[in-house]
Amino acid sequence: MMTILVLPQSLAYAMLVGLPPQAGLYASILPAIAYALVGSSMTQVVGPVAITSIMTFAMLSPLVPPNSPQYLALSAMLALMSGVVVLAAGVLRLGFLSNLLSRPVVSGFISGSAVLILMSQTKLLLGVPSNHVTLMLGAVAILALYLARTFLTPLLMRWTVPQAAAEMASRLAPLVVVVCGTLTVVAFDLDTTYGVAVVGQVQNGLPQLALQWPTLADLNMLMFPALTLAFIGIVQNITMAQALAMKRHERVDANKEMVGLGLSNMVASLFGGMPVGGGLSRSAVNVASGGQTPLSSVMSAFVMLGIVLLGTSWFARIPLPILAASIVVAAMYMIDVAEFRRAWAYDRADAFAFLGTALGVLVLGLQLGIVVGIGLSLATLLYRASSPHIAVVGRIVGTEHFRNVERHGVETLPGVLFIRIDESIFFGNLRAIESRLLAELAKLPDTHTLVLIMSAVNRVDLTGLEAMTEAQQDLRGRGIALHLAEIKGPVQDRMLSTPLWKALDGRVHLSANAAFEVLKSAP
Repeated sequence: MMTILVLPQSLAYAMLVGLPPQAGLYASILPAIAYALVGSSMTQVVGPVAITSIMTFAMLSPLVPPNSPQYLALSAMLALMSGVVVLAAGVLRLGFLSNLLSRPVVSGFISGSAVLILMSQTKLLLGVPSNHVTLMLGAVAILALYLARTFLTPLLMRWTVPQAAAEMASRLAPLVVVVCGTLTVVAFDLDTTYGVAVVGQVQNGLPQLALQWPTLADLNMLMFPALTLAFIGIVQNITMAQALAMKRHERVDANKEMVGLGLSNMVASLFGGMPVGGGLSRSAVNVASGGQTPLSSVMSAFVMLGIVLLGTSWFARIPLPILAASIVVAAMYMIDVAEFRRAWAYDRADAFAFLGTALGVLVLGLQLGIVVGIGLSLATLLYRASSPHIAVVGRIVGTEHFRNVERHGVETLPGVLFIRIDESIFFGNLRAIESRLLAELAKLPDTHTLVLIMSAVNRVDLTGLEAMTEAQQDLRGRGIALHLAEIKGPVQDRMLSTPLWKALDGRVHLSANAAFEVLKSAP
């Protein structure tokens, strides 16, 4: 069942890449088996996916004409090189790389890519030259697919159809639309009479397995695209695998996922030449079809193999505007407006990261767009770390708890200033910390003791240590004793042999409350 449902998708994504339609079928066979044998996800299915397809087309189409022998060779090399990179990352246990992009940045990248996908299908939906029959066929298909995807499941459930059956019916819609569109073309000879573009002859049988080693010139030309494709593949594959695993209360191994994805792309380079990735829609169809283990992916691959070997002639008159419509509808749902709204309501920095990445993809292209996304992720992280939350705290009466004096009614000690720093101390936030300390000391000119609560400080780098040493000397000149409280063991271990520790005027207290009691009883 899963194989039948993803057949149109396989053909459509091959078309999106700029490869012969059979390449999408090939990419659903051996690469899927390779991932099923090695990957850690029970239900994820590897094959042609929208993001990988549009990225491949965007990277290769400026170099050589799509559908040419040179294009196919470069596509295979790109799959090989990106696969080697991903496999090496998995072997080296670099699974943490998938965390380098925040969720808003990933959503922004996918949303921007979706807009590019929509734009890329305009020619097929309009026809070349412009053809009103092609346009009508594509428009009807888009409407039917949109209505089925949005309303069919709840409508059927309202008619007491079980949810699983209703969802399966909704997922059958693309196949039904393709079959109806093909029958319409055949019945009215729309391809020969009105010039509606069709898939054409799809090669039967299997391709010859051939490894094309990239030359030095190929390596120079494809290295950056391969790294970009590998990175996005890692993020997408692991994100999808984790999302599927959470629904089933399972866990996935990020490193095994990378090994599986890398191996599947290396196999794809030998078998059709189309880069592959973890597909949400394919995996969702697998789950809806009852798949519980990787065996379902293997069985689906063998069914696809049988189709490739026994009969692809009926694919020839599938209208391209119908396949374009399926791509358009899938891309429409990839534009994550809801994620942008959530980010805007919760954290404007994440919202701007989403928007900046999406615009970067649209204006600068996919490769530079992801660079923009990584830059925005790091910039957002650095901005937050460089603007730490710093609070003047006091003790809640009758307890040992210390809270912000601006939020709670607390007790304080005359001449004693308790300040909590809620961030590691490093070169990027020293100016902000220093400015806040000076501002608080200026508000209380009679301060004779400063207690720094360091419960949230996980690290003090060398620049931060030197700044704290200088601050200690400055405070001593002002007649203010510096105390430390709740300092973590690893931080304290690194400080023990430093000049700051030896020159400390005050004490190091186990807790803020212990410091409060000591200073309260001090003369």
